[in-house]
Amino acid sequence: MANPGSNCRWADNWNRITSRGVIIMRSIKYLLVVGLILCQIAAVLPRRASAAENGSLPYYLYDRGTGLHTSLFGTYVQKGELLFYPFYEYTKSSNFEYKPSDLGHTGETDFFGKETEQEYLVYFAYGFTDQLMAEFESALYAQANFHKAPDDTSTVPNHLKESGLGDTEGQVRYRFLNETETMPEVLGYFEMVLPLQKSKDLIGTQHWEFAPGLNITKGFPIGTFSVKLSLSYTTEEHNIQSGEYALEYVKRFSPDWRTVLAVEGEQDEIAAIGEVQYWIAKNAMLKLNSGFGLTKKAPDIAPEVGIVFSF
Repeated sequence: MANPGSNCRWADNWNRITSRGVIIMRSIKYLLVVGLILCQIAAVLPRRASAAENGSLPYYLYDRGTGLHTSLFGTYVQKGELLFYPFYEYTKSSNFEYKPSDLGHTGETDFFGKETEQEYLVYFAYGFTDQLMAEFESALYAQANFHKAPDDTSTVPNHLKESGLGDTEGQVRYRFLNETETMPEVLGYFEMVLPLQKSKDLIGTQHWEFAPGLNITKGFPIGTFSVKLSLSYTTEEHNIQSGEYALEYVKRFSPDWRTVLAVEGEQDEIAAIGEVQYWIAKNAMLKLNSGFGLTKKAPDIAPEVGIVFSF
């Protein structure tokens, strides 16, 4: 004889799965509609031909042009140019490191749970001069689902779910040295993350975070390489430590296609990243990328999709 309780649980699980699927499909539909509208707007805007397209650039600038390197891989902004990038990111972590105290419970032992996160983000960048730019990024809506480790006997619930405003941050970036045939470009930046989610544990930022850093970039006939190094300071820890670091490779295959390969990390979380960029309209570039964890603590996979609009 079938267990009625088991049937009810199965029905509840199925309803939850289908409802989440409906929400995700609606979100994707709205993003596509907004993207198509913006593509139509961008398509009729006059576009300034880049130096790469008219052949006036030296070989070491062919892959990226003369713009300033933003915090986005393989993405650059010119003087007087505004970039707008709405995008979606999904992150899955099978070894999400946490302490019970991180989630508002008693315990300082490290455990490895599971977490998935969805984020709907916007990004803006503006080039004030050939040397100075600023950018802003915010996860307007984030949703995280957490499952605690099987060996965690603390009072942390088996499942936690949070949603709302995610990480919100800004940067100022300044190019100290322009690239030449023999010397690399040197760009410095200062990042600030706002503590807008002090009541949340899984999403957003709970304390002020500051990160000064450097980008060193050099172009070659085979492609363009960039190294990023930074420091990190939070008002929670009150100490300076190593921040994000990355090695990036950019290659433009044609005026419409460009690819990016990178390795990025922070302390012992390291991921490999691949990205394809395609200009779908005069002032609109499709970005498709995904990160793949190379170390235990890094997310397993983190795909991202969005369209960069230039005005």
